[in-house]
Amino acid sequence: MGSEGKKKAAILGVSSILLVAAVVGTVTYSVGRHGTETATSGGGSDQVSTSSKSVESVCKHVDYKQTCEQSLSGAKNTSDPRELIKLAFTAAVDNIASVIQNSTLLQNAAKDPRTHQALETCKYALNTSIEDLQRSFETVGTFDINKIDDYVADLKTWLSAAGTFQETCLDAFENTTGDTGEQMKKLLKTAGELTSNGLAMVTDISEVLTNFNIQGFKRRLMSSSVEPDFVDATARKLMAASTASLKPNAVVAQDGSGQFKSIMAAVNTVPKKNNQTFVIFIKAGIYKEYVTLPKHVNGIVLVGEGPTKTKITGNKNFVDGVGTFQTPTLSVNGDATILKDLGIENSAGAVKHQAVALRVSGDRTIVYNCQIDAYQDTLYTHTYRQYYRNCTISGTIDFIFGDASAVFQDCKMVVRKPMENQGCMVTAQGRKERRGIGAIVLQNCQIVADPAFLAVQPPIKAYLGRPWKEFSRTIIMQTSIDGFIAPEGWSPWMGNFGMDTCYYAEYNNRGPGADTSKRVQWKGIKKITPQIAQSFTPGAYIQGDAWITASGVPYAPGMQVDFTANLLS
Repeated sequence: MGSEGKKKAAILGVSSILLVAAVVGTVTYSVGRHGTETATSGGGSDQVSTSSKSVESVCKHVDYKQTCEQSLSGAKNTSDPRELIKLAFTAAVDNIASVIQNSTLLQNAAKDPRTHQALETCKYALNTSIEDLQRSFETVGTFDINKIDDYVADLKTWLSAAGTFQETCLDAFENTTGDTGEQMKKLLKTAGELTSNGLAMVTDISEVLTNFNIQGFKRRLMSSSVEPDFVDATARKLMAASTASLKPNAVVAQDGSGQFKSIMAAVNTVPKKNNQTFVIFIKAGIYKEYVTLPKHVNGIVLVGEGPTKTKITGNKNFVDGVGTFQTPTLSVNGDATILKDLGIENSAGAVKHQAVALRVSGDRTIVYNCQIDAYQDTLYTHTYRQYYRNCTISGTIDFIFGDASAVFQDCKMVVRKPMENQGCMVTAQGRKERRGIGAIVLQNCQIVADPAFLAVQPPIKAYLGRPWKEFSRTIIMQTSIDGFIAPEGWSPWMGNFGMDTCYYAEYNNRGPGADTSKRVQWKGIKKITPQIAQSFTPGAYIQGDAWITASGVPYAPGMQVDFTANLLS
């Protein structure tokens, strides 16, 4: 197949999931409006009426009703699900094809280096958004409604990610010249609405099927004992293994005692479209290189000799002309990645502004016993499901940010000294879509300050976080908060942006900074129940029993009863 053919096929794949939920929803509502099945055979006005009502019903539950109805407008002449699929695909294909075509034209016309780089980021982000939508459709498959809970979490994760990648494209145009960013925003408007609608329908579908009591549908919870396909004996034993007993697939050593002297040389030997655990052992040393774990190369495990012994360092930054998304020293793009016993650093310094040490853009990523150091934007928890255990993350402004479903257990967040006239924010969560599943969850962690920060007079203001996007969501629970955190707790982004729509919760924390009596009084500040807090633990929130347990990483699936015993020293 030629390049144009492949592109067309990819676009068709996007279209499949953009409205596959609409198709399922249409069938559901057609079945359930009166609690009994509606025949799809027959014809005449009854069939047209049934189709019209089905479209109206499913579109009633989305945020962009007009876009939804327009995309399924042809369904008024049919109630055949296959025809509904074709009609839905046609609308989505035309829209996405137009965006791709126009983005290419914009890239060819871009003269400003930052704008050209932003378009490159867009190309990557939109292609990944396409793939997330496509794999969602493939997961749906024949749609066995009795197995819906097995894959609904994946669908919501991937559809949320599809929207996040579209937003990443738009974010890339910040501080660029010209109107290219505004043009791209207009081009992506309908695609964003279709993606949002699809997420809304998938979010509601399981509840709808249950409530409508469809014959043959028996809801069951997703099995926590199911191991994903990347888990094998190597992975299960890996976290318990000492470096001496480890049997890696590749060894990296600067002194020549391994097969490779650079980490990327070892990464490049991992088979394309890999789905088996591939362990790369990195001996002690300072590795001055940029490491990218590619998309589709899954199951890579990077293991060092300790976070202070094996360090990966770089210094790409915004001030020197690199967009935030492209600055990471280590970028994780494949799924089922494990990082263990590593130091990861961006050494650009506070004066260089945005400079990411680690960006994670891969699903089911585990980061264990790592030290992640930078200043502004240290750790980019970009999207998908992520679990951090026994890590230290240091920085100044928004130093943990992104829209992943990211849970941190037993980690230490260290606030560093910023530049003059700057404040510090530990988090800046970036949930753009109200049904998106992203959140930053700190459980049983420590929020502390570096001595250099505490030595500054007058004292520097530091906050738990601020809303990067409208529906920013952060939960801090069972965590020790030192007294340097400002009593108001949370900082505005700009004006009153996000104050009413964010979701910020503190639950059962301790320490002099945990007093909530003087916190800001935004509508978005929540008081949560124990049941809600439990829903954000890794077992429930990121389905951790199905993929974290098997790795052997220390892991508490629920609330920690004796959480003080596990604090980092």
